[in-house]
Amino acid sequence: MIGAVDIGGTKIAAGIVDDAGIVLAKLETPTEAARAYPDGLRHVVRMLREAAKKANTELSGIGIGSTGWVFPITGEFGDVDFLPGWKGCNPVKDLAREFGVPVALENDGDAAALGEAAWGAGKGKSRLIYVTVGTGIGGGIILDGELYRGADKAHPEVGHHVVDSFGPECTCGFRGCWEAVATGPAMAEWFNTNAAATTRHPEVLDAKEIFQLARQGHLLAREAVAREVHYLGLGVANLINLFVPERIVMGGSIMKGVSLGEICQVVAKGCRFVPFEKTEIALASLGEDANLIGAAQVWHYRFGRRATGAA
Repeated sequence: MIGAVDIGGTKIAAGIVDDAGIVLAKLETPTEAARAYPDGLRHVVRMLREAAKKANTELSGIGIGSTGWVFPITGEFGDVDFLPGWKGCNPVKDLAREFGVPVALENDGDAAALGEAAWGAGKGKSRLIYVTVGTGIGGGIILDGELYRGADKAHPEVGHHVVDSFGPECTCGFRGCWEAVATGPAMAEWFNTNAAATTRHPEVLDAKEIFQLARQGHLLAREAVAREVHYLGLGVANLINLFVPERIVMGGSIMKGVSLGEICQVVAKGCRFVPFEKTEIALASLGEDANLIGAAQVWHYRFGRRATGAA
């Protein structure tokens, strides 16, 4: 039984996940309550203890998945915007000392990739890319069964490759990054700006509402969805051209409103120098608990089933 911790910009979740990837118990707390690291650590410890009590079990280990810049080998936090007080802190060491079990940490995109590879839509695929599209774009890359790490064991930021150099500014410093044009907020910004300019729709809408409006036949909303599909397809095509994986698994709230078939049509226009048809594009299957399940698989990847000590 693995304790799993998912640290996000809105909430921190902790729970118990069995070795089949089933969440047996979980609790949540607002991230705002954990701005100071001692407060966050106290909440995580409390939730893990309560979840273990609900599941009537003891922990064998703890896996952590966190949004932002983390150092998986040392267990430290880097510069995470929404938790500035955590920089340099080490939840791996602190939780290991508190519970007396081995603890592992990864970026949440890598964690979700590991979860989908073990228990979800990527199962059985040794070359897999996981992408999540919501308020941001993140993901993880698995090549030959190994989590891909860059220089200094860095996590690759799939959301920050440029797909439109004349696009809107991105927080990373470039213009037109995938994350700047194909997320929910980017889609809403484009729609609302054009709606205000043409007075075709006076209300300020979010992505979910725009998808609903498009299904009702609203022309500008349909154009916004088509633009979203185009940019998603460009990003996926880039990943296929670079890695030619066996499968790309796509999750996140935006994927509930777009068509995989239409994304594949965009891909087919620009991947003719690689066998793109060999890359399957599938929806993520672990649902709302994907990050928590992925956090548990972080532990299995580091200490459990691999049993090699490799990182």
